[in-house]
Amino acid sequence: MRILLVEDDPELADSLTRALKAGGLTVDTLHDGVAADLALRSEDYALAILDVGLPRLDGFEVLRQLRERRQTLAVLILTARGEVGDRVRGLNLGADDYLAKPFELSELEARVNALLRRSLMGGERQQCCGPLVYDLTDRRFTLDGAPLQLPSREHAVLENLITRPGRMLNKEQLASKVFGLDQDASPEAIEIYISRLRRKLDGSHVRIVTFRGLGYLLEATE
Repeated sequence: MRILLVEDDPELADSLTRALKAGGLTVDTLHDGVAADLALRSEDYALAILDVGLPRLDGFEVLRQLRERRQTLAVLILTARGEVGDRVRGLNLGADDYLAKPFELSELEARVNALLRRSLMGGERQQCCGPLVYDLTDRRFTLDGAPLQLPSREHAVLENLITRPGRMLNKEQLASKVFGLDQDASPEAIEIYISRLRRKLDGSHVRIVTFRGLGYLLEATE
């Protein structure tokens, strides 16, 4: 899954980025509010982590404009401002959660997972498609009860398909969810990952179906 982290402290931003990537997320990291606003207008994220004290445009204003555009992605406000008034303001502007600094990394990771479960999987820890099971807590797949080990890009493609049951995603949509800002987002590469995934799912009771001109759909078979 692709998320946006906006934090103006370079050292903290770097450590959080490394930790979140190690947890299997695609992370775009920015350091000011104007850049964050532009990214949120043009890119496709499952979650945004916003610091409040950002240069050029503070996190509250980024959040206000995001909700004014009626974008519904989950937002976690991350800030040194722990006063009740600031928490209330952030939540009233449309934040889904609020974490004050200093914090434990394990708590941030737990809150991120909880927000992703709520926004993508209706609060459920696991999503199933026939014998294929995805556990969001540790971001692992099992197929017929056995671990399904996948390279990061194939994992990201399958993750996006299984967490959106019944919804078709085309190459461009998948590319926008799989590749970060610092990566070459190639819709054509998605075809390669889909082909590889089909081979790995072959013989099981789950498949990726192509609907020409519409996209791909993950479905269980009899």
